[in-house]
Amino acid sequence: MDQGFLNPKNILDQICLQEDAIACDLGCGSGGWVIPLAKKLERGKVFAVDILKEPLSSLEEKARQEKLFNIAIMLADAEKGVKIMEDSADIVLLTNILFQAKEKNKILKEAQRILKPGGKALIIDWKPEAPAGPREGRLSKEEIIKMAMKIGFDPEKEINSGKYHWGLLLVKN
Repeated sequence: MDQGFLNPKNILDQICLQEDAIACDLGCGSGGWVIPLAKKLERGKVFAVDILKEPLSSLEEKARQEKLFNIAIMLADAEKGVKIMEDSADIVLLTNILFQAKEKNKILKEAQRILKPGGKALIIDWKPEAPAGPREGRLSKEEIIKMAMKIGFDPEKEINSGKYHWGLLLVKN
């Protein structure tokens, strides 16, 4: 994959997911990841969580147009916790959210809480050295691995995420 910007479908294709998996996208925005994920998880469910109403309204409309009925939209702040049961998700997405977060560790802990044992967290974020994108708040994948391992994650593999982003798949131990 040599394109510069993220292609959610190509990235999701690098992950082995059962079509009945339960997924959660924390900081989903208007659904750039939720829509391809919901299509991939035909018999599963995708919790789409964001702190802003407007992108969630846009996502709701896109889901209706695509006739996707396996998306549950939730207005919540991932740093403060979301109303999703502990140990309930097979995968949690943290895509382009950590660089924006004041308390990155709280979001990682919330992802860890939501995941089933053996569940996976897909983290995609801006490379510290990338010439494009926002400058503030970027962390390297090594810094995130260090933080994640302290709270019960193990790195599983790196995900090819294009020229401007790094990607990691972590597993809850």
